[in-house]
Amino acid sequence: MDDEPIVRWYWIGDHLGYLGHLLADHALLALPPVLIGLLIALPLGLACSRFPRLYQPLSAVLNVVYAVPSLAVFVVLIPYTGLATEASVMVPLTFYALAVLLPTTVDGLRAVPEAVRQAATAMGYGPWRRLAAVELPAAVPYLVAGLRVAAVASISLASVGALIGRGGLGYLFIDGFQRTFPTPIVAGIVLIAALALVVDLVLVGARRLLAPWAVREKGAGS
Repeated sequence: MDDEPIVRWYWIGDHLGYLGHLLADHALLALPPVLIGLLIALPLGLACSRFPRLYQPLSAVLNVVYAVPSLAVFVVLIPYTGLATEASVMVPLTFYALAVLLPTTVDGLRAVPEAVRQAATAMGYGPWRRLAAVELPAAVPYLVAGLRVAAVASISLASVGALIGRGGLGYLFIDGFQRTFPTPIVAGIVLIAALALVVDLVLVGARRLLAPWAVREKGAGS
């Protein structure tokens, strides 16, 4: 075992299909909770921006949830969601994503200048049309920033689910440790990092597409 190389390339070549399956499974575990968290964060963020007293209690609760170790949350949910189920992993990841996305959503909505809101109202925009056409587009840079953090965190934390039987690429870590065989561990690390990088680049591209003015302002400021 002392002479075991860090990577045995033949093993990776022989398991490309298996690695691809785990990668797809990992993405399906990690990314939907981020989207669900965004769908929850938007109405909650709107409510918090309209009623500021609501924000502090909600933020405090989510911060407490975010501080709890992910494995502990997974284990606590097992009696309700079952062992080795998607829900046991995705429910905690949704709360973790929400803890990141709620503050950025509130900050984005609060960042819209009051003069802009008043101008939209003067042009005949009702509250919902103003929200869709003015406030949410202006908040896009904040939302994407939160999504980038939440997505990378979710991709990383999803691997912990392997300890309860549902963890995508996390299986490679368990397999490698159990057999004192580092190749699966290295493969898992590289694939998780690659997935996080690809998702992050997609979100950066989405920000450039949805909020090109923010990119220009950043370039002008530098």
